[in-house]
Amino acid sequence: MQNTDAYTVVAGVDGSPQSHEALAWAAEEARIRGGRLVAVTAWELPILTTGGYETVSMDREAFASVAAGLLDSALQTLTRGDVPIQTVVSHGSPAKVIIEAAKDADLVVVGSRGLGGFTGLLLGSVSANLVHHCPCTVVVVRPAR
Repeated sequence: MQNTDAYTVVAGVDGSPQSHEALAWAAEEARIRGGRLVAVTAWELPILTTGGYETVSMDREAFASVAAGLLDSALQTLTRGDVPIQTVVSHGSPAKVIIEAAKDADLVVVGSRGLGGFTGLLLGSVSANLVHHCPCTVVVVRPAR
């Protein structure tokens, strides 16, 4: 363990079925180890091009609210048991946000493929980034067959 008393499992959640499986796996691991779960969702403003230098206004609070709702929906699918759960909804790239949340964690759990990216990848870009840069062990949960 690192800087906390309880074993800490961080789960990345993006709303995909794979992230829901990873969240369930992470919650069970935290329960088995008598630890706690930190469920993390990241959000970013979309990149827009207007063809010129016009300013595009975006409601950051709306994006944050949608991300929080996505995380809440995922948590509703869990059988919580007695596992303490902390939630983090943060602006930034998913890998960066998860790595920041994992600085004092013992384990990070993510799905093998999320909502973004390129079809055909065996390991998603976020998963690959975490495997290389996380300060702790990373588990990549593959979909159930």
